[in-house]
Formats: sequence, structure tokens, C-alpha cells
Amino acid sequence: MLLDALGRARIRFDMFDLATSVDEARRAQKLGNIYHRGQDLAWNGREVLRELLDRHGGIKVTPEQRTALVNIFGTIMWGELAAWRISAQLADALVPLEAKMAATSQAHDEARHFYVMHDYLEALGEVPRTMDRPARRLLELVLGTNSLAEKLIGMQLMVETTALTIFQSVRDTGVEPVLGDLLRYFEKDEARHVGLGVQTLPGLIRRMGRVEGLRFFVFQMRVLGWSIAGLRTLAPHLRALGIDPRTIMVLGRSKQVMAYNQLWDQLGRVENVGVRDFVMRVLGGVEETMFPRGPEPQGLREQFAAFATGFSTALDDNLVPVSLDPNEEPRPVKVRSN
Repeated sequence: MLLDALGRARIRFDMFDLATSVDEARRAQKLGNIYHRGQDLAWNGREVLRELLDRHGGIKVTPEQRTALVNIFGTIMWGELAAWRISAQLADALVPLEAKMAATSQAHDEARHFYVMHDYLEALGEVPRTMDRPARRLLELVLGTNSLAEKLIGMQLMVETTALTIFQSVRDTGVEPVLGDLLRYFEKDEARHVGLGVQTLPGLIRRMGRVEGLRFFVFQMRVLGWSIAGLRTLAPHLRALGIDPRTIMVLGRSKQVMAYNQLWDQLGRVENVGVRDFVMRVLGGVEETMFPRGPEPQGLREQFAAFATGFSTALDDNLVPVSLDPNEEPRPVKVRSN
């Protein structure tokens, strides 16, 4: 049996007795490498932040930029706490040794991200005491599910890729050099976390029946909905830093498609094209309604027209070259086809 039920407090003595295919053994080796790579690349958050503050002579931003950074990275900080808890849940629930090790490595990374981002915000001048409702609902959704597959798809392939997108976009502005250099450390860690989902999910997906598969699909739609709502909430703060929220949407969708393509490579097949195309069209409609190319649609008629436009054009090749690792060159990414 690949997984244990979440919340069952017992020691599993059969982790070495699990039958594995050649593909599963290969994925297990990659998962083990994620853990050891994490150990090799672990960084001291206090020392790194102190050195960056000294190198750049502290944090120098305008009051408007400070407010924007506090709001965006306050959400990120509390998100790191949720990710710490989620990865600890995964480390406890996953049975295979290598997957458990990789999740444990992520928990260690997320703990470091949380305290370092807290210390950065403290140096910036304000540590938010809460987060906006959409981001909170998104993270509570992933925290609260008892399905390992849902927890992995929500955290590793959806939340992590969204975080990577925000990190890259803020870093590319050069608005705050201390944060820009700090986020490179975060991005390297987060890229490994995506690998945990890519290597672990195939075995879980293969074992799904139709009902479980439908629940899995609905869960992804709920996560996407709250993600888009959260981005909408952050839009004014992103614009204050010179970042177009629509660009975030396209960049984030490109990173998610790249992560999903890696997942389907591991599965040895492609997803249901009809379902995938419908989802892409719905996302395109929502994107055009909430982050339009032109003026903001007013009233239901204009909003419906914007949705229809996005729905009809969503399958156009509007993805951008991306990388999940800041050390790699961006590569073109395309939606899979049969």
C-alpha cells in the first residue's frame, strides 16, 4: 500500500516491503536525491539576510513600495507557515522512505523561509498579523484535505508554482535589492519542492477510481479559483511595484503547465484533452474578466463578453518561456496534445 490514511497515529514497519516497478524505483531515487540535495544546499537564513542587508546598505524603498511589499510578502510569510505544516503532514503520511525524506526536507526549507521572511518584514518595518481571505481559504483548503494526492497537487504543483511566479516577478523589477537577492534562495528551494509532487503523484493518480478522480479534478478547480481571487486582492500592490497582474497570470500558468507536463511525463501518458481544453478555456475567461487586456468590464453584460472572449481565445499559444529553477535558462512551454 502506497500511503497511509492521514491522521492515523501508528508506525509503519512495511516501508521496505512495498512492491515497486522499474519506473517507481527510478522516481524513488529522484526523491531521495531531493532530500540529499536539500541537505547540501541548506543555507543559514539569519546569516544570509544579515549579509544582504550589509551589502546593500539596508532596505531603501518609497512609502508606497513599502506598503506594497508588506502586503505581498506578509501573505507569503503566512503562506510559508502553512507550507511548513503541509509538508510536515506529508512527511508523516507518506510511507515510502524516499518520499518521506523529500517531504521532511521541504518542511525544513519552509521553516527557514517562514522565519527569514518574518525577519525581512521586521527590517522593512511591519509584520502583518493576518492575511486576506482568498489566500487564507486557499491554504486552509490544502491544509484540510485528507487526500494525499490533493495535498500534493495543491501544494507542490499549484501553490509552489504561484509563489515562484511572484518571486520571479518581484525580483525582476529590481525594486528592492535585498529582497531580490534573498528570493533567489527561496526559488532554489521551491523548485525542489515541485519535484516532490512530480515524482510522487503518478503512483497516486494511477490508483484513482472515477469518483476519486472527479473529486481530484474539483479540488484543483477550487484551488485555482481561490488562487485567482488571491491575485486579484494583491493586484493594487503588484501594480505599485510596476508589475502587471495579467503578466503574473500568464507567467504562473506557464509554470504550472511546465510542472504538469513533467507530471504527465512520469505517468507515461497525456491527460484527457477534452477536460484539459475546457479547463484552459474557463481559466482564459476568468483571466480576461478579472485582468482584462483593455478597460475593466463594467456590469454583467461587459463581464460576460470579456469571459466569452477569454474562453474562445484561451487555447492560443500565449504561454511564455519559463523555468522552475532560477539557475536554469527559461524554456518554451506548450500545452500537451495527443
